[in-house]
Parts: sequence; structure tokens; C-alpha cells
Amino acid sequence: MEISSEDALRLNVLLANAPQAIRIHESSMTLYGLLESGESSVKLNPSCSDEKYLKLIRAFLSDRALGSPGGYPFYLQRWTRMGRMREDSLERLLLLGDPAAVFAVVCAEGLTSELARRAWWAAEEAENARRMLQTREVVQSDTGPLLARYLIEYLPFESESETMVESVRMALQPGLLDQDERLALWKKASRKTAYLVGFIAADPDDLPEPLPPRDDFSLHQDRLGGMGAGGDALSALMLKMLSGPGQTYISTCRRILGKPTTQDVVTTTLEVLCNYCGAARPDGDGASSIDQLLTEADDFLGSAEAGVILAQDQELAEELKAARILSGLGREVMRSLLGDSSAIGSLMRRKLEPLLTQAKRQFDILLGTNA
Repeated sequence: MEISSEDALRLNVLLANAPQAIRIHESSMTLYGLLESGESSVKLNPSCSDEKYLKLIRAFLSDRALGSPGGYPFYLQRWTRMGRMREDSLERLLLLGDPAAVFAVVCAEGLTSELARRAWWAAEEAENARRMLQTREVVQSDTGPLLARYLIEYLPFESESETMVESVRMALQPGLLDQDERLALWKKASRKTAYLVGFIAADPDDLPEPLPPRDDFSLHQDRLGGMGAGGDALSALMLKMLSGPGQTYISTCRRILGKPTTQDVVTTTLEVLCNYCGAARPDGDGASSIDQLLTEADDFLGSAEAGVILAQDQELAEELKAARILSGLGREVMRSLLGDSSAIGSLMRRKLEPLLTQAKRQFDILLGTNA
């Protein structure tokens, strides 16, 4: 079985005009081509079931674009095996009218801003936008803001917290959204904790609606400012946590872990938090339980790193312990409490109560609100 002669003629005319990308609207059985001068469309005339006919159409396109009716999977395997997935190879994948081929392009190391523009025209999908915004050239191109705004507009339709976090994180990269858009998204986060996780993952030092520094910030800055400026990472961390941006960050983490909804929310928050407090764990070793974490936090005060700070500022002992505890409150501690459980919601929070309680206690110490 072959495609109709009428469709073959019109498709050959379209291909002769060097389209930059092709997409197919399966519900209307219409094929569109992106040309330098605009768009061109071909209304398909199936001679069999729509599903079978679309396979014939894509085989026809594959034969013209790739020299093989086998289509994207065969082409990708053959060319990646030969190490030839260059830009010209990726361009041809966009001529197949195949969403899977478009996805291969947006995930490719050779993705350029021009390819991203064409790929976005070919398949406007949230996952494609998230993937393309992982490429710096795309972020800095005219396509970058379009992708970011699409992700924000599509957020209400996302059902998985993990994809919500990633969409917000990708969209909040510098230069993609203006301040009003960032603030509007921040306000929506009052109802969607996962959005807050995206904020702390994207830019923990520049969160909206910043809090003032802790009341005693100036005092500690006078004592440790020289050390922090001189390159002492732990001193710099302590001062950052007491500053306005640091207090905003800690308060936001406290808000997230106050009533998390899913394991993804907890896991990502802890990963971001451990990274933020990394200077308090220069050895890089994490703890495997709450008890171990508390014991080593006490020991940490006797370390050389902490000793340098305490010699200048003895009043920061509890804050140093808090930073040490938060720097190790990661996956292993979480796993020790959850095991293989896939619990979410209130059941998950009950299982994680020791972790969540300990985190809240350390946040309160750093915020200066502990009883």
C-alpha cells in the first residue's frame, strides 16, 4: 500500500522548498512544513485507516530525508554508532513529522539555538522545553523566554511534583522571566509547595520577598567578616545564613518541610539544602541516621574548621551545629526512616517525623526563633 498520488505530489513540492521542520496534526490529518517564508500545510487524504496511513506518510518522509524508510530509530542507531550525529544529521530528524525524533534532537549534545527554534515549532511539549533549557545557548537565545513562559503556563496541568520542580527550576534561570513574572509564580507557590522547591533549587540567594538580616547579623559580621572575605568558606556560610537572603532561604526551606506532600519534594529539598550548607561538611561524608547526625554535630564543634570560627565568635556554636546537621540531612537519613516505602502525604510525614522535626529545630536556631 502506498500514499495517494495527490499526497505524494504535494509532499514532494513541500520538500522541494527545503522545509526546516515538519509536524503532523493527527486529529485533523494535516501535515505542516516550516519554511523560511512561513508555514505550508498539506491536508492528507488517507486511503486506509488513519493509523496505517500515518505510518506510510512517515516512511515516505524518512525515505526522502534520511534515505531510509526505517525512520528515526534505525537512523539514530546507525548514525550514533558511526559518531556522526552532527547538526546536519539533527536537522534531518526534524523532517520526519515524528515526536520521538524531535525529542532525540532536543536531548542531543549538538543542540543549537536554531535547532531549538525549529524543534519547538515541531513539538511544543513541556518535556521538550525542560530538556532544551538545559542548554546554555538555548537559554540565551530568543527561544529561551518562550520555553520558560510555556512551562509556567503549563504548570497547572502537571500532576507530578518532580516535573513541577524541574519546570520552575528551568524557567527561573537568569534572563528568562521578568521580576513581575517571578513574583507572580512565587505567590502561586503558597498553594503549591513543589514550586517553592523549584525556587530554592534555581536561585537560593535571590528569592522573592526577601526577609531582613537576623537582628545580630552586624555583630557577627564584625567578628567574622574578615575571615569570610579572606576565603574561609565556613565563615562565609555562617554570615550568609544570617544575612537577609540567607534568612529568606532558611525560612523557605522550613516552609517546604513543614508539610511536604511527596517524597520528591523532600528529597530535592534535602539535596539542595545539603549543597547549600556544604561548607559545614568539608569531608563530604553524610550520616546514615538522625542519632549519628547529632553525635557528629557535637564532635564537629571540636574540629579545626569550627575552632577557627569559635575563637572569634563563641556565640555561634549552636548555629555551627545546625549548619552541620542540615549539611548531612540527606538521602541516607531519609532512607533509614522510609525504607522501601512509597508513602506520600500524611503517612510519609509520620514516617519522616524525626527528620522533619530535627530540620525544623535547626531552622529555628538559624532564624533565631528557637525557644
